[in-house]
Amino acid sequence: MTRFDVPGMSCGHCTATIEKAINAADPNAKVTCDTGTRKVDVESTLSEEALAEAIRNAGYEVKTAATL
Repeated sequence: MTRFDVPGMSCGHCTATIEKAINAADPNAKVTCDTGTRKVDVESTLSEEALAEAIRNAGYEVKTAATL
């Protein structure tokens, strides 16, 4: 699992947009967003960079990532 810090994610619309972007890149990805901590956890076969790029393409900055 990869965890991303997405400081601009603040509401349900944000989480839906990020989930949609990641699922467009990997339809089998499991995405969990937490607006309180502004963290996005992703289980996917895609690389960390590919997932971060999907989030960036959705219009959000990705500060850090960690593989859990």
